[in-house]
Amino acid sequence: MQITVVIPTYNRYALLSRAINSVLSQTYKPIEIIVVDDGSTDNTRDIQSDFPSVIYIYQENSGVSSARNRGIKSTSSEWIAFLDSDDEWLPTKLEEQVVFHQEDSTILMSYTDETWIRDGMNVKIPKKFKKIGKDAFAENLSYCNIAPSSSLIHKNLFKSIGMFDEALEVCEDYDLWLRISLKSTIALVDKKLIKKYAGHADQLSFKHWGMDRFRIITLENLLRDEENLIPEKRELIEKELLKKYTLLLKGALKHKRKQDIKTYEEKIAEFRLV
Repeated sequence: MQITVVIPTYNRYALLSRAINSVLSQTYKPIEIIVVDDGSTDNTRDIQSDFPSVIYIYQENSGVSSARNRGIKSTSSEWIAFLDSDDEWLPTKLEEQVVFHQEDSTILMSYTDETWIRDGMNVKIPKKFKKIGKDAFAENLSYCNIAPSSSLIHKNLFKSIGMFDEALEVCEDYDLWLRISLKSTIALVDKKLIKKYAGHADQLSFKHWGMDRFRIITLENLLRDEENLIPEKRELIEKELLKKYTLLLKGALKHKRKQDIKTYEEKIAEFRLV
């Protein structure tokens, strides 16, 4: 299996070396590492001289989805592994996934379990984020439970499903995993093979209030996919949407956001009319 590693980054030069070194330390070697610099203003460009074997691509700041998509389009491999520049792989990460896919060539995407680290200390992962690995669609409806850094994806999936939605500033991974799992199997390699670091101020998950505002965009779009939406999954989506509308309405009422109150009251009313 030929694998390309795509690392999107923005102003994380101080962390990027750790991520790249974790790829170089893999027991199963990828054929190339592509770093897509999404308009950094720090010393990220120096990564070219620090790691001459790495393919460095610079683009004007366009968001993480655009950066990942640029990497996908630039790869020469059939398989693509993503690594966020603030995360790190354990040495056998790729090897474990390669063995899995060699044993079952029908599965075109896998992900792994993870360890969370904050301020240098291991963090207990909340129960709701426990990896189950039975039904990726149902398990990712409420929130994204697949870390991009844990994923290994065959390029054919991007041809049939599409790539990351560049209109989404956040929750772009949530969106893609649901679109893939609606039509294809996503399998869990049930081992903690990545380290996810938290605590730095530039994390996108800390940038926006009410992340469900972005998730409902995906869920509403999925409901429009009449061709691929079986009744059981439509019901799951509708239940999740109603729950998210209700939670967002509660927050809007608390903070007296008049326009949001009107929006979510109308969306909830539409469900009651169906």
